Amino acid sequence: MRNYRRVWVCVFLFTLTSINYADRVALSVAATPVAQEFGLDKAEMGWLLSSFLWAYVLCLIPVGLLVDRFGGKIVNACGIGLWSLATVCTGLAPSHVIVMASRVVMGMGESTSWPASNRVIREWFPSAERAFANAIFGAGAAAGPALGAVGISAIVGAYGWRAGFIVAGSIGFVWLLLWWIFFDHPERAAWLSTTERDKILRERDGEFAAHIAEQPSSSLWYLLSLRSTWGLFLTQGCEVYGGYMLLTWLPSYLQQAKHLSVMNAGMLTAIPFGVASILGIGLGRISDKLLNPRTVSEGGRRVMIAVLLAAASTLMIIPFIDQLWLIIVLLAAMRAAGLAGSALNFALVTDLVRNRSDIGKVTSTTVIGGNSFGLAAPIVTGYVVQITGSFDNAFFIAGFLPLIGAVATLTMTRKAILPDRVAVAI
Repeated sequence: MRNYRRVWVCVFLFTLTSINYADRVALSVAATPVAQEFGLDKAEMGWLLSSFLWAYVLCLIPVGLLVDRFGGKIVNACGIGLWSLATVCTGLAPSHVIVMASRVVMGMGESTSWPASNRVIREWFPSAERAFANAIFGAGAAAGPALGAVGISAIVGAYGWRAGFIVAGSIGFVWLLLWWIFFDHPERAAWLSTTERDKILRERDGEFAAHIAEQPSSSLWYLLSLRSTWGLFLTQGCEVYGGYMLLTWLPSYLQQAKHLSVMNAGMLTAIPFGVASILGIGLGRISDKLLNPRTVSEGGRRVMIAVLLAAASTLMIIPFIDQLWLIIVLLAAMRAAGLAGSALNFALVTDLVRNRSDIGKVTSTTVIGGNSFGLAAPIVTGYVVQITGSFDNAFFIAGFLPLIGAVATLTMTRKAILPDRVAVAI
């Protein structure tokens, strides 16, 4: 264990994402009492549920630039401080307009997590461990909703929806304090052994030549001109749509279609997300074991991404199943496949991007893909349910998109993302 202390970086990133997504799911869990208090219909609630993504998407490119300039420690610290404060303020909001404004600010803060954390993973983990590290980090996207659905629904049931936001937001400040005290670059972290530090510095660039991995940052416009960048963007979007559809509307689906109480819906929402967080880590570990440094550098991870997205597409069969227990089991399996596919797509970013100084911008572009689709998911679902009176077509849409993502990763991410100066030289 002395020579694997970098696992604590995984713990930091897992808890960061868990807090991030627990704060996101707070409004989903509290949707019914919030809608009742402010007199909102399904379509209006869909807009409110998506509001945190508006600023989130707009801030991603500026955040990527900040990550490439200042690194992961500062950007993650600023981000969680801002979104935690906004979450607490949501619980104090006197109207749905203020709730929406607080959620928009929360989205600004949460836009830091993926670009900054992917930079941390690129700096801290040997290339043969990055899918595992990304899977642990990404597992927080399932563990957070699971823990949040249980904990926040219990608080909402006992003390009202406002208390749920205040408690959820306060937890982030504890993480911020620990992060600021203990985290640093591997070159400077005093708690690393010399053996482990040497291993990280020696192996984190994999098969990349050192002169490529340490080039000056490429321009954003150059990176956006590359087919592989857009392949990562589209793959992420097609997977994340279904994740956000479930994140924002699953409690309401269970209440409307299966006639469950707020508390019971929250508890059952936790199961697929909780199971997915565990299975997703295992799938990430399998991905690392199946690949060697050369296939990693060639982007070989894309094949497993396509398989996982194809598995996630079976979300389309949910409307044909009546048994509640079977629905929950299938949702857990599908969410695990989608979660692992998303985590491996971020690992593919670090595989393809040769220059560490370009990680923030390419990761931000990939996250924009996910969250532009994710932004649409609660809105589209709200209108579909309001127009049709059921969730059936919403599940069909969410299940079809991963098939497009599978094709995108196989056909569009076949070339490495070289620094612009190196690419010109070649």
